[in-house]
Amino acid sequence: MQSVPKILIVEDNRELRGLICRSLKKDGYRVAEAGDGKSMQRQLDEARVDLVVLDIMLPGQDGLTLCRNLRAKSSIPVIFVSAKDDDLDKVLGLKMGADDYLTKPFTMAELSARIEAVLRRTEFGGVKDANDDVDGYRFDRWFFDVDRRELIESGDIVVPLSTSEYELLRIFVERPQRVMSRDQLLDLTRGRDATVFDRSVDTQISRLRRKIEADSRHPQIIKTVWGGGYVFAVDVSSS
Repeated sequence: MQSVPKILIVEDNRELRGLICRSLKKDGYRVAEAGDGKSMQRQLDEARVDLVVLDIMLPGQDGLTLCRNLRAKSSIPVIFVSAKDDDLDKVLGLKMGADDYLTKPFTMAELSARIEAVLRRTEFGGVKDANDDVDGYRFDRWFFDVDRRELIESGDIVVPLSTSEYELLRIFVERPQRVMSRDQLLDLTRGRDATVFDRSVDTQISRLRRKIEADSRHPQIIKTVWGGGYVFAVDVSSS
């Protein structure tokens, strides 16, 4: 799984589209672009997209229609951009399923801040997806039983998990190879209506490491990324 979110820019103004793409790339995002609904669908079919920045006024199908169609089959976050600044237009856009609405003209800094906020509320906020139907995950020498909230080691040794450890481990196994900051981990646990940690994330990770690592002093599963947070550094399969 990629650690950097991929943003799809759907805008028929080539100059503005290019400006947005260049700005978001400088901010560290992966970027794809489309000038109309057909190109948008082609991009969505070719690769995973984490968020769509969608202009409302497009040739062919407009952004409202495209958003409504997308919502019928996907929960990918959408930010509308439009020259229309009437409150009714904004309400209509949000009712169609958009996560945010940004009025033109806007600064690239504002767009980037809106994208970051929406990603935190959605991708990092426990949006329901196919993972909600998974019974368990396998990684290293472990099977993580989601329903029973247990870790089962090879040899059928069962290791119980506290609520905080369960929530933290589930976040990691659903997002392997992805660097996550402490703030993102806290947002994710709250997004699942988990009990708010009464200690720091670092303390909870230390406790989890003592249960899953062969040597918690030299962790190979949950690795620290200095200045960045943590990453679940092993392969994960679901069942």
